Amino acid sequence: MQLVDGRLVSDWPQTQFHMVTISHLVMELRRLASPDLRVRQGMTVTIGMRQRPEADILVVRPEGDVGMDQTTYRPEHVVLVGEVVSLGSAERDRRRKPQLYAEAGIPHFWRVEGTGGRPTVCVYERDPATNSYALTGIHHDRLKLTVPFAIDIDLTEADRL
Repeated sequence: MQLVDGRLVSDWPQTQFHMVTISHLVMELRRLASPDLRVRQGMTVTIGMRQRPEADILVVRPEGDVGMDQTTYRPEHVVLVGEVVSLGSAERDRRRKPQLYAEAGIPHFWRVEGTGGRPTVCVYERDPATNSYALTGIHHDRLKLTVPFAIDIDLTEADRL
């Protein structure tokens, strides 16, 4: 359950693509992330009184971890948010949630779409001058980046899980 624009939003049952893609990206990000970062999934980001969106994938700074009963992170502790688009969340994942994350100051955003049963990762970086995300690349078979840390993920392996 998440809070977006003051409304409680319940997601549809998730597809196998959605769950496998999240698992693959989380596993690889945990392998690649520097020791000063943590990788989480399915946690909310408290942006304001009416905004607490739930992210599929989060990379956070360790000072954001406050205990095992924690359910949310503050935006200043979040380095990267990833959303895997699904039928029930497409409009939110493509438009509203990126806007909320950018306005909250989260520097990196990934939108993951299904293309022929495989993940396509659209990578965005926040432009501080406009407070919005700019597309920096679209990755089909391999996700290779230098920010927010060195990332090299074979996206074709997701369908083997």
